Amino acid sequence: MKAIWQDTIIAESDDTVVVEGNHYFPRSSLRNEYIEESSHTSVCPWKGTANYYSLNIDGNSNPNAVWYYASPKQTASEIEGRVAFWRGVNVVE
Repeated sequence: MKAIWQDTIIAESDDTVVVEGNHYFPRSSLRNEYIEESSHTSVCPWKGTANYYSLNIDGNSNPNAVWYYASPKQTASEIEGRVAFWRGVNVVE
């Protein structure tokens, strides 16, 4: 699977976990040169608190386009150490 934004591969892995239709990639597959820490958070009742990264490619920003659960609840333990995408990031085979 590949996560692509602005015609750039930002993550690639053959080891994704699908939860609620979203592919969660291993954090190690995410290309660090394209991400910036974000202070944004959100809460899912069964997964816990989500943290976010923003994307920045060639001066183009996509705020909070990458999310992860630093300490997911036990019911979502399979996504610990993984990231998922939205906001125009295409996930394809």
